[in-house]
Amino acid sequence: MPLVATNDTHYLNKDDENYHDVLLAVGTGNKVSDPNRLSLKGFDLSLKSAEEMTEFFKDLPEVILNTQKIADAVDFEFEFGKTQFPHFELPEGETAESYLEKLAIEGLKKRFGYNSLSETSKELADRFNFELGVIQRTGFASYILIVWDIVNWAKNQGITVGPGRGSAAGSFISYLIGITNIDPLKYTLLFERFLNLDRIAPPDIDLDFADHRRDEVLDYIAQKYGRDQVAQIITFGTMAARAAIRDAGRALGLSYGFCDRIAKMVPFNTQGSDNTKSPLEKAIENVGELKQAIDTDPQARQLIQTAKKLEGVARHASTHACGVVITKNPIVEYMPLQWAVKSGSKKDKDKEEALVTQYDMRSVEALGLLKMDILGLRNLTTIEKTLRLIEQNYGKKINIDDIPLDSPEVFNMLQRADTTGVFQLESNGMRRYLKELKPTELEDIIVMVAAFRPGPMEFIPTYIARKNGKEKVTYLHPGLESILKSTYGVAIYQEQVLRIANQLAGFTLSEADILRKAVGKKIKKLLDEQSEKFIKGLINNGINNITAEKIWHFIEPFARYGFNRSHAACYALIAYQTAYLKAHYPGEFMTSLLNAESFDLDRVAVLMSEAKKMGIDILPPDINESLKDFTLIKDEKQKIRFGLSAIKNLSANTVLSAITQRQQYGLFANLQNFLERMPLQDLNKKSLEALIKCGAMDSFAERRFLLSNIEELQRYGRDKNKNNNSPQTGLFDSYSALAPLKLVPAEPAVKKEKLSWEKEFLGLYTSEHPMQEYREIMEKKSLLIQKIKPNLIGQKIAVGGLISGIQKFVTKNGKLMLFTKLEDWANKIEVVVFPDLLEKNPEFWQQDKIVLVQGKVSERNGTLSIICDAAQEFKI
Repeated sequence: MPLVATNDTHYLNKDDENYHDVLLAVGTGNKVSDPNRLSLKGFDLSLKSAEEMTEFFKDLPEVILNTQKIADAVDFEFEFGKTQFPHFELPEGETAESYLEKLAIEGLKKRFGYNSLSETSKELADRFNFELGVIQRTGFASYILIVWDIVNWAKNQGITVGPGRGSAAGSFISYLIGITNIDPLKYTLLFERFLNLDRIAPPDIDLDFADHRRDEVLDYIAQKYGRDQVAQIITFGTMAARAAIRDAGRALGLSYGFCDRIAKMVPFNTQGSDNTKSPLEKAIENVGELKQAIDTDPQARQLIQTAKKLEGVARHASTHACGVVITKNPIVEYMPLQWAVKSGSKKDKDKEEALVTQYDMRSVEALGLLKMDILGLRNLTTIEKTLRLIEQNYGKKINIDDIPLDSPEVFNMLQRADTTGVFQLESNGMRRYLKELKPTELEDIIVMVAAFRPGPMEFIPTYIARKNGKEKVTYLHPGLESILKSTYGVAIYQEQVLRIANQLAGFTLSEADILRKAVGKKIKKLLDEQSEKFIKGLINNGINNITAEKIWHFIEPFARYGFNRSHAACYALIAYQTAYLKAHYPGEFMTSLLNAESFDLDRVAVLMSEAKKMGIDILPPDINESLKDFTLIKDEKQKIRFGLSAIKNLSANTVLSAITQRQQYGLFANLQNFLERMPLQDLNKKSLEALIKCGAMDSFAERRFLLSNIEELQRYGRDKNKNNNSPQTGLFDSYSALAPLKLVPAEPAVKKEKLSWEKEFLGLYTSEHPMQEYREIMEKKSLLIQKIKPNLIGQKIAVGGLISGIQKFVTKNGKLMLFTKLEDWANKIEVVVFPDLLEKNPEFWQQDKIVLVQGKVSERNGTLSIICDAAQEFKI
C-alpha cells in the first residue's frame, strides 16, 4: 500500500473545537479552567475538505491521488427495505409455508386432540386459515420457523421458556407450534396486533428464557447459523438533555445550583410535532422560563449552547440486553463488528467482552436483517429450579404449563397480597390494589399487569369498584358492551381500542392498528386525520354526532397508554405460575428464589424475612449440610441453609472439596475427621477462620473455642498431610507419628460477637437480627419502619434501628453530609443527615450503632426516606 493522505478527525466543523474541549473535560471529570487537564485545543481536528487536504499536501500530490484510488475502489451501497432472512434448512420437498402448515396441523392434535382441520369448530378453522394466509402473503413463514426451531430446541434441552412476550401471543399459529403457550382464542388476543397485511417489517417475536441458560440458547443459534453470521447488537449510552446541561455546567465551572435550576426547566417529556428537533431544542421553543434565561443571562446562554452540542452524544457503547442479529451471509458483509462490554453484569469482575455489531438496533432493522430479542428472565430460572427441587424431593415431575389455573390457595394468597417473589405483583402499590381487588381468576391478574403503570393506573379504583359491585357499570353506547364487558366498562388494552375502531367505526383491524400508533405518537396532523375518519365511521354506523364525539374522547387516552393485552396475558401467566409454586411448594420456591437473587444481599435479606413469615427457618452455613448454594433441608420443619459459596474468604476449591468429601465418603464425623479429610491447600488459616466465624463449624464446637485453637487446628492438618504423603512405612502399618489434637478451653463468644461475625462473613445476620431483642421496647418508643407509608410524607416521626450503611457526600459548598441506611429486624429506610446536624456531632454516626432518629418523612425518586432533625443513641 503506497503512502496515502488522511487527517486525525475528532469533530466535523472548526467551530466545534470548544465544544469538543468541554466534552473531553466531562469525560475526564475536569473543568476547562484546569491548565493541567487533557486538552486538544490548539489543534485543528475537524474534518478537512478536499481543497484543504490538497493544499496541505501540495508538496506530495501523489498521496492525494492514492487516497482517491482507495475511494474509487470502494463500491458499496446500503440496501434498505428488503428483508434478508437467514437460510432455514427445510425437510426435503417442503417449502417454508407448507412446513409451517404441517407443524400447525400437528399442533392441533397436541393442543386440542384434533387430527385435521375439518374436525375443529368453524371459529378455530377460520382463525387457522386466516392467520396462515396472512403469514404466507407477507412472506414471514421462514422467520416464524426460525423462531420455532430455537424455542423447540430450548424446550428439548430442559430450558424453561416463557409462555410468550408482546404481540406474538395473539397468533394462533404460534400457539399451535409451541412458540407461545397461551390460547389466543380463549383469552381473546388479536392476531392483527401481531401481523397484518399492511406490515412491511417482520413482526416482533421476543423470547424469554431462564436467565441462567440464556447463553446456551445464544450458543445454539451461533452453531446453527454460523458464528460469523450471528452477533449481539450494540447499544449506546447517550447524554439526555438534563444530563448534558449538568455535565456541561460542571465542566465550565458553573455552580451546581445554577445548572440544576436550568436543567429542571427542561421537561422530561418534551412535546412538539417536529421530530427533527432534539428534546432540548423543543424545550427552548416551548418553555418560556428557559427561553427568558437564555435571552437575559449570558451564563445560561453559554450553558445551553454547549449542552445542545453535547445532547445525544454517545457516552459509551455496550451490548444490548437482548438484541441478536442473524444474517444469511457473514455479518461483515452487511456491517462492521467490534468488541463491547456486556451490559447487565451483576458484578464488575463478571464483565465479559462480546462481539457486537457497530450499528444499533434501528439500523439493523432498517437494513432488513433478522433482529430478535433473546431475553433472560430470572423468574423463569426460579420456576425451573423449583420444579427440579420438587422432583428431587417428592419424585413428582410437574409440567408448569399443565398446572390448574383456578387454585384456591393461589387466589387466597393473592387476596392477602402475600406476593414477595411473585412476578409482577410485588410492589407496595400493587399489593394495596390486590387487597382491594380480591382477585378470583387469571383475568384479574391480566388486568393488573396491564393497568399498573402510569396512565391506566388511575382507572384501577374504578375497575375494582365495579368488579366488587360498588359502582354501576355503564357504557357510552350499547356496542361497547361486548368489547368492554370483561373489564367492567373500563378500556385497558390496546386490543379493545382496535376492536372499537373495527366494530363501531368500520375500520379494518389493520387500519385500527394505524390509529393506535397515530394516537401513541401524538403527531397532530396524523391524529386529526384519524379522529375525523373514526368519528365519520361511527356516524356511518348509525351513531349520532354527540355520542361519536364522546366515544372518540373516551378512547383517545386509552389508545395513548393502553397496554398490549397479549403481553399482559403472558406475564400474568408467569405471575400465576410463581404464585402457584409459592403457595403449594413454599420451601422449594423460596430456596430457588434465594439462589436466583443471591447476588443482591439487600434482596436476600427481604427474602429471608419472607421465608421466616412463611414458617421456614433460615440457617447459617453448615459444613455437613450446606451445598454450594442455598440448600433446602427436609425435616419435620422446612429449613433453608446458606450455601458454602456465600462465605467470604472461602475459595471455590474449598467449597468443592468439602462437598466432594461428603458425597464420596459421608459426613464429617467430628472436628478431627474434618481436618484429616480436607486437603491442606484447601484449608488455610483464612478459610478456617471464615468457616468458624460464620457458624459453619458450630456442629463441631463453639466458635470462640475453635478460634482460640486455630493454630493447633492448622498444625494438625499439616502433620496429617505430611503423614499421608510420607513414603516411609514402619514395622507396624497402623502406627502413626501424628500428634493428637491438643485444644485449650476458651470463654464462649457472646451473642453480639457472633452476629458481628455473621455480618462480616455472610454480609447479613443469619441466626437473628441484633435489633430483635429490642423489638418490644422499640415498638413503644418509635414508629416501626414497616409502618412508614406515603401518607406520612411531610410529617415528623421518630424511628429506631441499627445503622447498617453510611454513604458520604460532599455538597456544592464543600460540606459533608450523609446518606445512612437504618434497619430493624425486618425493614430498612434511608436517613439523610445534612451538614448542620452532622457538624454538631460527627462521631455519633457510626456503623452498627443502634440509634433513635427524629425527622421528617420525605420522598425521593419514588422512595421514602427520613430527613434527620435529631438523633440519639438508643438506650433501654
